[in-house]
Amino acid sequence: MSLAGQRIWITGASSGIGAALSQAFAAEGAQLVLSGRRRDALAGVAACVQPDALLLPFEATDWAALPSIVARAGPIDMLVNNAGISQRSLAVDTKPDVYRALIETDLLAPIWLTQLVLPAMAARRSGHIVGISSVAGRVGTVLRTGYCAAKHGLIGYLDGLRAEVEHAYGIRVTTVLPGSVRTQVAANALQADGSARGESDPNIDAGMEPAECARRILEGIEAGKREIIVAAGGEAFAAGLRFTDPERLFDMLAQAGQRLAAERDNGQRPEPPSVPWK
Repeated sequence: MSLAGQRIWITGASSGIGAALSQAFAAEGAQLVLSGRRRDALAGVAACVQPDALLLPFEATDWAALPSIVARAGPIDMLVNNAGISQRSLAVDTKPDVYRALIETDLLAPIWLTQLVLPAMAARRSGHIVGISSVAGRVGTVLRTGYCAAKHGLIGYLDGLRAEVEHAYGIRVTTVLPGSVRTQVAANALQADGSARGESDPNIDAGMEPAECARRILEGIEAGKREIIVAAGGEAFAAGLRFTDPERLFDMLAQAGQRLAAERDNGQRPEPPSVPWK
């Protein structure tokens, strides 16, 4: 499919994968609507990729404001739900409010925004919903129980939505599962008390460049794929192992959890293993 002339709304567009997708879609001739929390950051992205892009800064969990934001966005051909936040904490230490923040930001926010744009797409019998989940939405890994819960949930919502709207209303639904991408996702991740981690992880620093991630997503969308896994090495292997040999995968992950528990019990900060997922 061609993206030329398509009106594409990207959330979390101010940095990382969202900014890279903005660049990739603009290069294909799409008309962008860019959202994030900070107008100045969005303006910086727009200045580089499409100066006349519509900027709609908003807080993803400001439920009361979302209907008016959707009205300002106007008719949308494609919604890319990309905004989100990750986690770096063991379940035994994590406060309930951290789980609430993760579920609201990474699951309820994209669901609700999708629900608000869906009726117009259904009426037109066309549209495209893209959800950026994670390999952690298929593989439940350490230090990310809340994040995994939200990303697993997003995959379930999108799979169910696709079943309802693909043939009935002509609305495409694409789920994207990135692995480690070189962004600020680890530095911004929530710790057990809800504070930001403040530093990256080695696996994120060694991850895929955002531009390469965006290129693979774009190729998958243009090829009409319903699910796009953007991962390599151990992450791609684990995503497949979840279906082919889940018992082996569970054993591998439990070994990582055992090491982290020992670090915690010895008064050390549990450090992410070498192959986690976002």
